[in-house]
Amino acid sequence: MQTIYLETSVLSYLTARPSKSLIAAAWQRETFIWWESRRSEFELFVSEVVIEEAGRGDPRAASKRLAVVEGLPILPLSGDAVGLAASLVDVGALPPKALDDAFHVAIAAVHGIDFLLTLNCRHLSNAEAMPKMRKVIIENGFQCPEIATQMQLMGSDDDD
Repeated sequence: MQTIYLETSVLSYLTARPSKSLIAAAWQRETFIWWESRRSEFELFVSEVVIEEAGRGDPRAASKRLAVVEGLPILPLSGDAVGLAASLVDVGALPPKALDDAFHVAIAAVHGIDFLLTLNCRHLSNAEAMPKMRKVIIENGFQCPEIATQMQLMGSDDDD
């Protein structure tokens, strides 16, 4: 079974109240559809960083995010992951303000996760940043997870 690291943005879209923004509402719907139809096909993981981020903000919203991941395996932020995240920032693959995002990528890489699922297209699911991230991860002796949105992991219909 393939593995997925759930980044915090997925939890936020999954549990947020319906958005008035058409784009955000569409992403919420696609997130819900993926969660209901595909998540059981993967082994899901989160990290200490996801738990900390999910617990921020409005207490009711945080409670919903944390309830979604309750019982999922939590990957630790190891020394290797901290070092890899620092390398990602040092070479400019991710900006210093995106240190938590660097931790997400590093944790997934260090633990050999197949996919990092995210809706963070500014830093993570970013076509310009991904080659830089991949290069740093490989140079550090790890395999880069495929970084994707849930829309990219919807699968295909066999009827087509």
